[in-house]
Amino acid sequence: MAQYIFLGGVVILLIYGISLYNQLVLVKNAVAKAWANIDVLLKQRHDELPKLVEVCKQYKQFEQTTLQSVVQARSQVQAAGERGDIRALGQAEGVLRAGLGRIFAVAEAYPELRANESFMQLQHRISALENAIADRREFYNDAVNINNTQIELFPGSLLARQFGFTARPMLEFSDAEVQDVDVKQLFGQ
Repeated sequence: MAQYIFLGGVVILLIYGISLYNQLVLVKNAVAKAWANIDVLLKQRHDELPKLVEVCKQYKQFEQTTLQSVVQARSQVQAAGERGDIRALGQAEGVLRAGLGRIFAVAEAYPELRANESFMQLQHRISALENAIADRREFYNDAVNINNTQIELFPGSLLARQFGFTARPMLEFSDAEVQDVDVKQLFGQ
């Protein structure tokens, strides 16, 4: 009888261990899926930005430094994404988003540019992509939070350590990203 109880206990522990392991795999894959969704949107926006810059370049007086900062930030975002460096990506995203905000704010001083159908379509497309990225960032950070919590909870932490499950970084944007926009500075007043 004691052998059956012992064997039953081992089976229950084995089933519990398998269940914990499967839960860790599920949350790890949820993080990967959430990142893949962000990556798709970043690539779409990456493809749209050169078009926006080219349309703006048609207006000779348009601020070249603003365009250059957007092009440089775009490269930094791409490089960080290719490396999988979430922290560097968050910082580069902050710079890029600030640059896009400056382009759209400065465009207000160019009635011909605002009347340009291509510019308006690109502005709407990029704004929609920005909103989608923000939504997906929230989803990604939720998945990361669940993952990180699961690998820290006992007894899952024992399995996580043994099978190499690791904490993932949150996608956070730079301080400049979350600061209020200085409208006077944007319009040079």
